[in-house]
Amino acid sequence: MDRIELPPPGRRRSSLQRMGLSHRQRDRVIDWTLVALAVVFGTAWMAAIVHAVASDTPRPGLSRGIAANPLSPAAPAPAVYLLDAALTRFARDPEVRGYSGQVNIVVHEPGSPTPLPADIEEDTEIELVSEEGDTMVATPSTPPRPGVWNVLVRVRNEIRQVPDLTVLSVVPLTEKRSGRIGSYVIGTWPHEDGSTPRTPAYAAPRGMVRVTPDNLDLPVSRHFRLRHFVTKGQENVWPKYVLISPRLLDKLELTIDELERMGHPVRRVGVISGFRTPSYNAGGGDTAGRGALSRHMYGDAMDWFIDNDGDGRMDDLTGDGRAGVADLRVMVEAAERVERRYPDLAGGIGVYPPTGAHAGFIHIDTRGYRARW
Repeated sequence: MDRIELPPPGRRRSSLQRMGLSHRQRDRVIDWTLVALAVVFGTAWMAAIVHAVASDTPRPGLSRGIAANPLSPAAPAPAVYLLDAALTRFARDPEVRGYSGQVNIVVHEPGSPTPLPADIEEDTEIELVSEEGDTMVATPSTPPRPGVWNVLVRVRNEIRQVPDLTVLSVVPLTEKRSGRIGSYVIGTWPHEDGSTPRTPAYAAPRGMVRVTPDNLDLPVSRHFRLRHFVTKGQENVWPKYVLISPRLLDKLELTIDELERMGHPVRRVGVISGFRTPSYNAGGGDTAGRGALSRHMYGDAMDWFIDNDGDGRMDDLTGDGRAGVADLRVMVEAAERVERRYPDLAGGIGVYPPTGAHAGFIHIDTRGYRARW
């Protein structure tokens, strides 16, 4: 008599068992069922990608978009993936943000392409919006007119502003007449007559950034604003014009980062002098210590100090109860470390002890070669 295998007491027989299949047969049915499900899911995934490409949605090269489950109702739109990728590109690009990642401006000069990332996804457009509300697509063949422009990223019908980034498109120096642009006195740079400077760093600028009461407090980096580069004097003359170097901003922010690594938090800075027009450099205020080729005239120098307590004087960094040259030397050491780490930011570093005229400060510039005083 054949024996009948009964399930253990209290356990129900599965549907496969009720069909009379052996263990091996049941395993094969399960294996083939899983294979079939995998084929169906994979086919649906590939179909979604093909449909996205055919309908002008993102390119399959964007890994995050491909990795998402296209069958999920909550899956983000493909355009959002491209938008996030472009914004991340802006946030991390050292050509835009500097080594510090804290530079908030790019400066556009006449005849140059807009200095924005060129290797973003092909479906992505960069748009610029002016202070007046004018909008344009940023391409090499259509440079922005002079002014301050916010940066937007568009992917089809998705658009988002790039945070903390502004394009400063300069006014060409050809607008200068008799040493002025409009009513603002500027003067004349050495070699503006076309003569050859000793290095390209001393060539006359091609244009200047227009400053108005509305953009005076524009954050050009984490710790500095556009007002920090305005030349003293001509208080009631608007607009004003400045030169400003993103490389200098990067070096300043890196120096602040280094100070904080050294145990000196920086919440506020004091600025003695940023950009100086050639006219002011020659005869404005106390001209002691000014060179005829001062880097201040080229927008890549700053005289500054740490002023966390806001009293307008250099802070006591050493903890000896007084602010003086020793504290300035702490700043110098931080700047020296930055130059050793980033040789392409080499330049001048100078110490100016406290006097009756000022609170003590250091000078930093990015002239391209080492200079110390």
